[in-house]
Amino acid sequence: MTTTTAFHSGAAESADLGYTEVEEELRANVRALLAARAPINAVLARTELAQTTDTELWRALADELGVTGLAVPEELGGAGASWRETAVVLEELGRAVAPVPYFGSCVLATAALLALGEREQLPRLASGTAIGSLAVSFATAPGAPFPGTVHASDDGLLTGSVRHVADALAADVLLVPAVGEDGEPRLYAVQQADVEPMVSLDMARQLAVVTLDVAPGRLLASGEEARHALDAALTTGAALLASEQLGVAEWALTTTVAYAKERHQFGRPIGSFQAVKHRLADLWVLVAQLRAVARSGADAAARGSADLPLTAALAQAFASGAAVTATEEAVQLHGGIGFTWEHPAHLYLKRAKSASLALGTPDRHRARLATLVDLPA
Repeated sequence: MTTTTAFHSGAAESADLGYTEVEEELRANVRALLAARAPINAVLARTELAQTTDTELWRALADELGVTGLAVPEELGGAGASWRETAVVLEELGRAVAPVPYFGSCVLATAALLALGEREQLPRLASGTAIGSLAVSFATAPGAPFPGTVHASDDGLLTGSVRHVADALAADVLLVPAVGEDGEPRLYAVQQADVEPMVSLDMARQLAVVTLDVAPGRLLASGEEARHALDAALTTGAALLASEQLGVAEWALTTTVAYAKERHQFGRPIGSFQAVKHRLADLWVLVAQLRAVARSGADAAARGSADLPLTAALAQAFASGAAVTATEEAVQLHGGIGFTWEHPAHLYLKRAKSASLALGTPDRHRARLATLVDLPA
């Protein structure tokens, strides 16, 4: 079954932040696939493995649903949809804490290649036959200085290392920012590198150290073009990450409400107690606000809005704290069982916390937001 034929929804031209019929159909298909192929007990079991990436699930997302190239134009092998549809997939992957390299390949790496109009790697990433990873620290925020830990010789040989790279362990191609011998920023496509796993807080999204020892790379861009491609990837990533955080928070809300109805204390469901009701009501409001922020970020990315940097900063300034709060509430309101290894709440709390540090902390985004709207220090 494939859903790619239904993706011509015109969502990229719409400023309506609600979900279209096509987006809801896409959500239903992705949610059904994840329920069948990545139930939470299987995700929990996979975190015990040295390599947690679920390659079979990745293949299903690529081959059965065709969602790995949603934002890529049809002439480059993609679905010709937009970042809005990609955001819907991210919501469902966040809800399932699915251990697939979707964010690294289909958002960060794809956004960088789209900014360059690259025609060799994009079709491979869009089809899912290759996995891409942007070789920067996952904590790098939009607007940060160009990375300088990798150096490139004039003949395209790269030397250096990058720590905390997301989705690099499963990657077939690494997009590596490097500094040339003349000090000029460059962006290379690299297929040979030493990639070693790091101890990661989020066990469903492993980080890695990428080491390049005179590794050959294909030059994609240099100078301002390389800076622009990197910043486009980080800005789009910050805007879209809020959708994954929304999925995490929605799981926390839905699961906690269901538990509050089932768990009895003093002969009554705990959800009937006023203190619990108020906390759940506050959580519902928080998730509703998060949904508005996430949809705004996805829509701005889809429309190529000039306000995307501002919208992305706003999205991460709010979404990171909201997702952490939601998952903390889930752990606490589940009582003793919420603190156990067997319950999945800790996976969601770890995803929320690690995502709050990804692509810039909330404080970093608030500072950038102030600069973008010309507020005084």
